[in-house]
Amino acid sequence: MNTLILNARVVNENTIQESDVYISNGHIERIGKNLQHITADRVIDAKGAYLLPGVIDDQVHFREPGLTYKADIHSEARAGVAGGVTSFMEMPNTVPNALTQQLLQDKYDIAEKTSLANYSFFMGGSNSNYDEVMRTDPTQVCGIKIFMGSSTGNMLVDAPEVLEKLFANAPMLIATHCEDEATVRHRMEFYKEKYGDNVPYDIHALIRNEEACLISSSFASTLAHKNGTRLHILHISTGDEVSLFEVGERKNGQILLANGAPKLVTSEACVHHLWFDAEDYHTLGNKIKCNPAIKAPHHKEAIFQALLDNRIDVIATDHAPHTIEEKAQPYWQAPSGLPLIQHTLNVMLEFSKKGKIPLERVVEKMSHAVADCFQIKERGYIREGYWADLVLVDLDGTTSVTSSNLYSKCGWSPFEGTNFHSVVTHTFVSGHLAYENGNFDESLKGKRLSFSR
Repeated sequence: MNTLILNARVVNENTIQESDVYISNGHIERIGKNLQHITADRVIDAKGAYLLPGVIDDQVHFREPGLTYKADIHSEARAGVAGGVTSFMEMPNTVPNALTQQLLQDKYDIAEKTSLANYSFFMGGSNSNYDEVMRTDPTQVCGIKIFMGSSTGNMLVDAPEVLEKLFANAPMLIATHCEDEATVRHRMEFYKEKYGDNVPYDIHALIRNEEACLISSSFASTLAHKNGTRLHILHISTGDEVSLFEVGERKNGQILLANGAPKLVTSEACVHHLWFDAEDYHTLGNKIKCNPAIKAPHHKEAIFQALLDNRIDVIATDHAPHTIEEKAQPYWQAPSGLPLIQHTLNVMLEFSKKGKIPLERVVEKMSHAVADCFQIKERGYIREGYWADLVLVDLDGTTSVTSSNLYSKCGWSPFEGTNFHSVVTHTFVSGHLAYENGNFDESLKGKRLSFSR
């Protein structure tokens, strides 16, 4: 269907201005005022609402294949679309791990049939699959994922010669999980001996501490600069790491340094490291156990400031569902990860309404900069000729998070009981109105992302 959106407050490229948007054949065909003369199959009067480019989440774990009892591509993409996420990039630590081109293609085949959102999947790196990694097509795959610290799954890359080889020859962006394995293991054994099973509320932040993150992020950054490798460090959780990053600026579809050179090392902040802090373990316990850990309050303030001054480039979720039964286990047995994708935009809009970040900057960090960081073709902006990945939000409404209105398969959220002062009313995915006021239209699926590299 062709769609005409009238009277929207369009938030795009550091401006907010009332405009009309005409969508045809999946793309944005016209942007301007007084377009009401255009004949369209569907007309939406968006007076008073804000029209944003769809959120691009560059780090999710949708658990398919192999762990579909807690999540799958269909359920989690649907939850994302309900929250304004129109595109996602999914991680390789599924079962089996996506360590071959065939296993990677298997995930694309599933998404083609089931994903309501647009999609891409990271190729996984290991200590023994260098040749498979080198076969990855940089125009069709978002990046290579390397776990430089063990997390959910068993994909730790800790052989120095392998890391050197991957960084020296990677045909595309490398995204890293950075926690120093030796530090984490040493501290884990220390606290096991000290506390046994009777652990204090904030033990996770003490085991996966600032030192572990900084050692690993520093090492990754050194490898990138030594080899001229495009590196993206995921889920920054400490203020200590901020000093590793230079100030970047979006320009001509790239993220550049002040001297005009491309920013070689970019980074990501996740909404849970901005919203929660170690004090929240008192009430939420294992529900906010994640890797890297949520830490003391001063870290989230430092991360937020780094977003505002463009040292940290993008905002994502690291959406990683587990069942509530798994989370209810004792600390040492409970898995790390939490479901977030349905409310990622609500979180950042809440910060905006409180005056912590301008609305234009929310759009930049969740859409524009992600598209530029990964060189995604024709997405991330509201521009004529681009795919119509769009979200309408009501900033005068309320989203009350309850177990009854969650779409993630695991059925729980760390935000339960929270009232966000914003509502996602419409989500367009590649021009298709996939979500409208609580109703989904799954007659069309999302599309595979492509990249300009």
